[in-house]
Amino acid sequence: MSASSAVRPTEAGGASGWRSAAACSGLSPTVVFARRAADAAPALRACARCPVRRQCEETVAPGESWFDGVSAGRLWRNGRPVALDGAHQ
Repeated sequence: MSASSAVRPTEAGGASGWRSAAACSGLSPTVVFARRAADAAPALRACARCPVRRQCEETVAPGESWFDGVSAGRLWRNGRPVALDGAHQ
């Protein structure tokens, strides 16, 4: 994706419009909010190509809560990033 085709939050409908531009927007909530890496793998792959990763992390603020799931390219459990290995925990 080129810089000129990247979606900015203001172009995607304001402060909460970034969600519709997120690469994970079509994924099941059970994948996005998975606690295990194997279950979250599709969301983690989507993050790799997501144009709104920064907005996701700023809005979700996973480190400031007991968040479980995928945000900004990382898997979080109880508000802490989960270390991922090649085998996916």
